[in-house]
Amino acid sequence: MFDTILIANRGEIACRVMQTAQAMGVRCVAVYSDADRAAKHVAMADAAVHIGGSAPAESYLRGDVIIQAALDTGCQAIHPGYGFLSENPGFVEAVEAAGLVFIGPSASAIRAMGLKDAAKALMIKAGVPVVPGYHGADQDDGLLAAEAGKIGYPVLIKAVAGGGGKGMRLVEDAAGFQAALESARSEAKTAFGNADVLVEKFVTKPRHIEVQVFGDGTNAVHLFERDCSLQRRHQKVIEEAPAPGMTAHMREAMGQAAVTAAEAIGYAGAGTIEFIVDGSGGLRPDGFFFMEMNTRLQVEHPVTEAITGVDLVEWQLRVAAGEALPKRQEELRIEGHAFEARLYAEDVPKGFLPATGTLSHLVFAPGCRADSGVRAGDTISPFYDPMIAKIILHGPTREIALSKLRSALMNCQVGGTVTNLAFLGALAGHEGFGAGDVDTGLIGREIDSLTVSPDVQPRHGALAGMAALGVLEPAQEAGFTLWQPLRRQIGLTWGGEDHLLKVQVLSPTEQVWQVGGTEVRALRVGGRWQVDGQLAVAVAVHDGQVTVFDGYGFVFDVIDPLARAAGGHGDGNLIEAPMPGLVRSVDASVGQQVTKGDRLAVLEAMKMEHSLLAARDGIVAEVLVQAGDQVEAGAALVRLEAEAEAAAA
Repeated sequence: MFDTILIANRGEIACRVMQTAQAMGVRCVAVYSDADRAAKHVAMADAAVHIGGSAPAESYLRGDVIIQAALDTGCQAIHPGYGFLSENPGFVEAVEAAGLVFIGPSASAIRAMGLKDAAKALMIKAGVPVVPGYHGADQDDGLLAAEAGKIGYPVLIKAVAGGGGKGMRLVEDAAGFQAALESARSEAKTAFGNADVLVEKFVTKPRHIEVQVFGDGTNAVHLFERDCSLQRRHQKVIEEAPAPGMTAHMREAMGQAAVTAAEAIGYAGAGTIEFIVDGSGGLRPDGFFFMEMNTRLQVEHPVTEAITGVDLVEWQLRVAAGEALPKRQEELRIEGHAFEARLYAEDVPKGFLPATGTLSHLVFAPGCRADSGVRAGDTISPFYDPMIAKIILHGPTREIALSKLRSALMNCQVGGTVTNLAFLGALAGHEGFGAGDVDTGLIGREIDSLTVSPDVQPRHGALAGMAALGVLEPAQEAGFTLWQPLRRQIGLTWGGEDHLLKVQVLSPTEQVWQVGGTEVRALRVGGRWQVDGQLAVAVAVHDGQVTVFDGYGFVFDVIDPLARAAGGHGDGNLIEAPMPGLVRSVDASVGQQVTKGDRLAVLEAMKMEHSLLAARDGIVAEVLVQAGDQVEAGAALVRLEAEAEAAAA
């Protein structure tokens, strides 16, 4: 076994590999860019080497720099993770030329599967079923159109290089073929530097089912299938293993086809054979077709690990170190069911746009496996994939595993950035998905219902107000008065609107809130608050923002009353206290000429000092308080002469 390895990746990928390698006693070297100096994978590593700028081209794609880092730190091998250089045959050759071991397949195996058209020709020769289509080198427009007609519409135009849905177009009829072809070629050229395409029959109710394979360079085994049909724009969202509705007969046929594919190229290490499956008439042994091979460990590998009890990274290290395959095919078994949901920082209402931000709060539900490369306090960088975590659940049955997934998503707490958490929850709760009736078009058909935002209830607003005012703990109620209820108010923004909330603190254990005309009572019973009759959920306050962790997270912005009201109301004559507080100092005097923005007084409230500023030029007519006064919200502090009055003077 290796003594030291370098992991040529970042984030949750690097963390995942390190977790297993370090448990095996293998020392791990991390590499990092400028943006990742304080990243989790750097902190986890036994050693770390800076390799360049924040952009991947300046760091994680610099194979020569990474190889030198491995040599300088005494590594015997490099693990590529997945993504970046993991499927770059030139990098594999450079690693081996440097006297290091590449923990993955050979360069020739990667090349064999690197182009979809060549890979399909190879699979046809090996006897693996492929989707009917044209995969030839002749890229004449007329020939491609003619081949599409022979195949029969609808057809898919697909770039021969790359993946991720780029360079892919669905064509419903002959009239739309030419425009779709030009668009696919243009996108493929931009994304991959290769404008060549292939044309395939479009399966009307397609399911994306892939088979995990593992080889030693000669022989291979399969570790059963994963269903990855829940996709948005060809990007996987929730994966599961095994595939719902899978029969023993079809599993055997798919598994054997996958092993045949792997052995046909002398595959070594972990890989995935992806199949498109016709689900229109149930799963049938004659209804699956080779789509492509990913010559690396897959993002969704944890669901396979969950149902087989196999640590795939351990297998990678052992086989790369020269050991035989740890298990024979007949020794592998399926136990239970597993799901993986991909939690991203993305703005769902804005079309799933990637988001950035600092994670002010991050807590995963107890009992789930959360593969993550970030921690609370970390920043989601614009330079890389905005994944926060993969949330993985396993259960004895699909129903139980799915129930555990729903619960884990509901109890996941993320503050500081928008996420797709509510979308994942809606998808996990979808009736069709729950019944196992899945296909790659489900999300597209149901997108409107899956992206409905949960409604903020008055109790959520009250709880946010309690957190913002710091009255969740009775001990904080130092301002409680003996003879009358403490009255406070606070402004919160949610749903694009400002709301003024008012509270009466009747005792250290009882509060009455007014939220948009609705009365909400908060009672502290047995050491916990009950708000509107329901136990209070967790909240987090950070930098003027409150997140209430219910309904996948409701975000409230605390209105800075001084920014809104420090200059007074109406015509700007009267400066009022925007919240209860202590007058720390008075800077204005009667008759003083002031200019807009001048400080008139300082109010201490919510453990901070706030300057009250003149909203306009004018003359001070009255000073109504003095330093040391305790004032309520709305109390008059300073009055300026009316502009007409000042002009007359």
